[in-house]
Amino acid sequence: MIAIGCDHAATEYKKEIKALLEKRNEEILDCGTQDGESCDYPVCAEKVALAVAGGKCEKGILICGTGIGMSIAANKVRGIRCALCADVFSAQATRLHNDANVLAVGQRSMGIGSVLKIVETFLDTPFSGEERHARRVGLISEMEKKYFK
Repeated sequence: MIAIGCDHAATEYKKEIKALLEKRNEEILDCGTQDGESCDYPVCAEKVALAVAGGKCEKGILICGTGIGMSIAANKVRGIRCALCADVFSAQATRLHNDANVLAVGQRSMGIGSVLKIVETFLDTPFSGEERHARRVGLISEMEKKYFK
């Protein structure tokens, strides 16, 4: 299952991404928002992050104006490795090297065609599992244990 969420600046892209996910026969957990009414992006980011960190969803997708705020907020949840990606290469690299489990993108900063390609790349790219990358992801987990009280 894929958790998806957006703030008021990104409802149109969320609809487009959901349509893509439905075409791919992905199960979707929609964590809001549903309309253009102003809302606080950390609330949505937390819902998606908790669904992924808690094991309810395999991955998450967050959309706001730039993706910046969503990525910062999501990364406050232990176990989340949220990557803000603006190109296909970054989406592929963050899955291969960082085992990122949440993707953040921006509606105001990117075209929908690019965003859909980034989403597909993120979902289709596995973690490489190479020793050096697994070690580095492990070091990130150790930092979480140390600093997240």
